[in-house]
Amino acid sequence: MSIKARKLFVLSMIMLIVLFITACGNSSGSSNGGSSSGGSSQSGGAAGSDSGGSGSETKKKFKVYLSLSYSGNAWQNEAANIVEALAKTPPYDEMVELKKVISGADVQKQISDYQSMIADGADAIISFPISPTALDSVITQACEQGVLMFMYDATVTNECAYNVSYITAGQGQNTAQWLVNQLQGKGKIFMSRGVSGNAVDIMQYEGAMSVFNRYPGIEVVAEYYSDWDDVKTKTNTLKALAAHPDVDGIWAEAGEYGAIQALQQTGHKMIPVTGENSNGFRLALKNYANEGLTGVSGGSPPATSGFAFKIMMEMLTGQLSKDEVPHNIEYPLPWVPYDQVTVCEGSMFENGCNAFPEDKVQTSFVTEVFNKDLVPEISLESALEGKPTPGMTIQPIPKEMIKQAPDIPGINCTNCNPPEDLYPLNLELVRPFDQ
Repeated sequence: MSIKARKLFVLSMIMLIVLFITACGNSSGSSNGGSSSGGSSQSGGAAGSDSGGSGSETKKKFKVYLSLSYSGNAWQNEAANIVEALAKTPPYDEMVELKKVISGADVQKQISDYQSMIADGADAIISFPISPTALDSVITQACEQGVLMFMYDATVTNECAYNVSYITAGQGQNTAQWLVNQLQGKGKIFMSRGVSGNAVDIMQYEGAMSVFNRYPGIEVVAEYYSDWDDVKTKTNTLKALAAHPDVDGIWAEAGEYGAIQALQQTGHKMIPVTGENSNGFRLALKNYANEGLTGVSGGSPPATSGFAFKIMMEMLTGQLSKDEVPHNIEYPLPWVPYDQVTVCEGSMFENGCNAFPEDKVQTSFVTEVFNKDLVPEISLESALEGKPTPGMTIQPIPKEMIKQAPDIPGINCTNCNPPEDLYPLNLELVRPFDQ
């Protein structure tokens, strides 16, 4: 090969090498550019995803719906606020996209809302259900789509849902027995109920009647639904007092402070009144004891919603397995007799206090929002405004605190075996009156 030919050959090889390197560089640049563009697109489309040039994996937030049925009273507002506050507390604030929907007291509307949540790709639904049985079909649809279903306070019978509630802890029968004891087994009483058809109302009422029916001297002269609302309870109690001014006692669900207001407005003498956890009721038990008012404060804690939400989140994140979580979970029953009401000096239940000064919260405020073991993250501001507690992070739930509730057909299960005694008394709280 001539010198000229060798030069042409070398020059050709150099050009080929340059073209090859350029082509590889363009190919690599195109690949990296496509990956970066794709990552950016994913980041924009997925809530809470990591972005930037670090190459970190995209992280999608859990889409969680908070579904309320009946709302408008203090209890429902506080329970919803507690869930919202927890969803804003680290690290949940980076893990949860929470949406709240209020269906009202219409079961068909709640069914429709559940269906919309499922269609929107919900990962989980935490809910106060309007009925224990009417939602069964749509709950099954949710479970089949992989949606985790958690109910708080009120319960459902669908076996794939999780119920977190105090209703099996005995509010109805224990308060009824307390009232019977106060009346020495004889007297006329009113019964102020909650929302018709709801599992909470059913359990409280039937538990109470299981006691009242054992005492022939107890006569229920008025029974009315007050939707767990102070104003409605006052109105209905005023009507009952007009018809039965000789009433001897009042058994009430939430809204119980309205019953005391009715007694005050009519100038009726103070009589024994059982109720739940409103601040007005607890203060009245303390302030009017010297006028003859007696009572016991038990009932439903709004903190149940927070307990349910945390269990649900620990299941979503894999901290709790399905094997570790029973489908029916019992929340402990608060119990504060009139002679044990203690007013708090600060904004927490500390040093045995269990009520707040009247200038701190409204009378309708439901006191049982704190539980240092189950929801230590919650403050008074959390319950009132849905705000996270400054400096607080989510604390893991002690697994020993997740206690299985008894199965009760028609309330929290369908094909199940009920306990021999559906409505046992808690003898540590109250003992039967000897007739």
